[in-house]
Amino acid sequence: MAPSHEHRFRHLGAVLAEWQPVWQPLPFQHRRLPWEARYPAMAQALRELSDDEAARLQASPFTASPLSAWLPVDELASLVDLPDMAPQGPTLPDAWGTFVGGRKWRQIQAFAPLVAPDADLVEWCAGKGHLARALGRWHGVGIEALEWQAGLCRAGNALAQRQAVAVRLHQQDVMAEDAGRWLVPGTRVMALHACGDLHGRLLELAASRGAAVTLAPCCYQRTEAANYHPFSEQGRREMAERGWRLCRGDLAMSVQETVTAPAGVRRQRQVANAWRLGFDALQRDLSGRDIYLPVPSLAYGRMPGTFDDFCRWAAERKSLSLPARVDWPRYEAEGFQRLGEVTRLELVRHLFRRPLEIWLALDRVRLMEEAGFQVRLGTFCERDVTPRNLLIEATPAG
Repeated sequence: MAPSHEHRFRHLGAVLAEWQPVWQPLPFQHRRLPWEARYPAMAQALRELSDDEAARLQASPFTASPLSAWLPVDELASLVDLPDMAPQGPTLPDAWGTFVGGRKWRQIQAFAPLVAPDADLVEWCAGKGHLARALGRWHGVGIEALEWQAGLCRAGNALAQRQAVAVRLHQQDVMAEDAGRWLVPGTRVMALHACGDLHGRLLELAASRGAAVTLAPCCYQRTEAANYHPFSEQGRREMAERGWRLCRGDLAMSVQETVTAPAGVRRQRQVANAWRLGFDALQRDLSGRDIYLPVPSLAYGRMPGTFDDFCRWAAERKSLSLPARVDWPRYEAEGFQRLGEVTRLELVRHLFRRPLEIWLALDRVRLMEEAGFQVRLGTFCERDVTPRNLLIEATPAG
C-alpha cells in the first residue's frame, strides 16, 4: 500500500533536511566541496567515473548507483515512486496541434485527458489558450482562459475564432486581488506548467474558495520570497521543528534538467559552462582569492565565438583587468577538465533533485488536503515529454 501524502511528505522532508549539507553546495563554486572532508571516498569514486557511467547516472540516478555506499539511494527511490496517471484511452488527434509547438503539443496531449470535465473549466496563465482550445474542441464546451498579456489574449481569441472553438481569453493578472472571482465552487481551474508564485496563488485561492484544480506545477524558484515559505500547516510546522531553511537557489535545483533539449543546445551549454569554469580559474589566479566569481548569463546565440573573447567579455562585466598575455589554451583546457569533474560531483545533487521536487509538490498537496479536498498526485507523462511531469488533481470533498 502506498504511503499517505502526509507520511511521504514527512519522510521526504526528514531525509532532505538531514542530507542538505551534502546536496546543497554547488560543485562549480568549489574546488573542494565542504562535504569532501567527511566523505573523501565518495568524492574519489565520483571523480573516477567514466564518461558513460556519469551519463548513465545523470539519466537514471537511482539505478545501480555507486553512491548507495554513502547515501540513502534506495530510500529515496522508494519515496519518489509515484502513481502513473498517464491517460490510457484515446487522446487528442495530432492534427489538432496546428499552431502549437511539437513538444508543447505532446505535453497537452498527455495532460488534457486528465482534466475532468466535471465542472466549468477555466485555464490559468493560458498564454494563447492552446490547452483551453484543445479541451473545448474535445468536449464541445465553452472555456474561459486567463492571461495577463493583452497581445497573447488577442492572438488566442483569434485562434479560437478561426477554429470555431468556444474559448474566450480574458486579460487578467492572476496575482491581482480580483483574480479570485474566477475560482468559485463548480469550476475546475487547469494550469499546465504555471510557474512559482503563479501556481501558488492558484492553489491558495482554490483552497479558500472551493474550486477544483488540475495542475502541473513548474519553476518553484520563480517566487518573490528569498526563502521558502511552506503552503501547508504541516510543512510550516515540520520545517520549524527541524530548523530547516530553503533558499531560492535550493528550489532551483528541483527543476535543473535538460532531458528534452536538442543535442546541439546541450553541446552549447557544455561549452558555455566550460568557458565559465575556465574564466573562474583565471580570475582566481589573477585575484589571488580562491572564491567563485559569478558572471551574468548570456543567451546561447549571443555567446562570443572564442574562449578568450568570452573571458574579455566576462572581465569587463566584473571590472577585472586582464594582463596583456594570458595562456588562453591552458585556461580553456582547465575549464573543460573542471567541467568533467563538476559533472560527476553534481551527481550527488541529481540524486536529491527529484525528491526535492516531489517534496515541494507534496507541500501543495497537503495545503489542499488540509482545506478538505480529495487530492491525487502522480505523473502524467514520461520524462522525455517533459521532466516536469507531476500532476496535482484536487477536488472539493462531497
